[in-house]
Amino acid sequence: MFQKKWVQGLIVAILIFMLVYLISITKFIFAPVGAYLLSIAVPIIGAGLLYYITMPLVRRLEQMRINRILAIIIVFLLIIGVIYLTSNFIAPIVQEQFTRLTDNIPKMVESGEKLIDNWRDNQDMIPSQIDTTIENITNNLNDYAQNFVGFLIDFLGQLFGFLFAFVLIPFFLFFMLKDGHKFVPFVSQFLSTNRAESFRRLADSINHTLASFIQGQFIVSVCVGFMLYIGYLVIHLPYSLTLALFGLIMNFIPFVGPFLSAVPAVLVAFFQDPMMAVWAILVMVIAQQIESNLISPNVMGKVLSLHPLTIITLILAAGSIAGFIGLLFIIPAYAVVKTIISHFYHEWQKKQPEEDQKIF
Repeated sequence: MFQKKWVQGLIVAILIFMLVYLISITKFIFAPVGAYLLSIAVPIIGAGLLYYITMPLVRRLEQMRINRILAIIIVFLLIIGVIYLTSNFIAPIVQEQFTRLTDNIPKMVESGEKLIDNWRDNQDMIPSQIDTTIENITNNLNDYAQNFVGFLIDFLGQLFGFLFAFVLIPFFLFFMLKDGHKFVPFVSQFLSTNRAESFRRLADSINHTLASFIQGQFIVSVCVGFMLYIGYLVIHLPYSLTLALFGLIMNFIPFVGPFLSAVPAVLVAFFQDPMMAVWAILVMVIAQQIESNLISPNVMGKVLSLHPLTIITLILAAGSIAGFIGLLFIIPAYAVVKTIISHFYHEWQKKQPEEDQKIF
């Protein structure tokens, strides 16, 4: 009986649930470990993102026969240059535009209420259901505006919290760039030959998945942000730099990010001139078409192979559990977990007789 696969699978499931239950009742043991990991999570994640973005440049410099340490110093100087240019030329403009935007939100809400009231007054017959819906929207416009401002403030708070831990990121990044290639050989020396080779394949798969996603998403988002900024300038949309940067950041969220980035731009344009809202939508559509048909296929290809429904489900769950940070990291985290499970499944298949290589 115990030789049957469904019985073995049931036993494994029971053992996993027992392990989860034991962890739940002894979580006080893991609390200090969790607190420690949480305290270093921001610098590790931040340094990891920068590692995958800057590592290709380090390798390129090494191919030019430049010493690795010198190559890392050059990369750090480039990062410092980008930070300097951003803080002196871009940040003041964004701050000024964001201040004006938040100050004008009450006026936009008031204009929206007047517009809806005028439209309702000019209608002879409106179904009661539509009239009730419009009235509810009108009455709640202030709440919607406050929620949007709260979202922006929460987002900025999380961003500043991330920047606060920035002082540790350079140290983590330096040693990742300097010694990151030594991690797999270091772990492999404690494993048997077969397991060491399996671990190297797993590490290579995870590294390829993360590098492809982070580097590709970074390039795609920067290109989209640049195209949005140019388009907003062409149609003379107010707060163009702030809205373009918002679109750049939101584009890091796969699939739904572009739609979220369109909302504030279209609303701002609509309250300036309804026709400008049409132009803003046109700019968004053109930018997204160029991104989806030209940039993403050449930069990312089909790296993650995730169905759009899977992406939407993951984003909804991550957003409700971990907020904006969850939206940013759920897709690469899922891709890594998928890679690990797939690796161990294929390793398990290799050890089974040919007629027993299927679970069911």
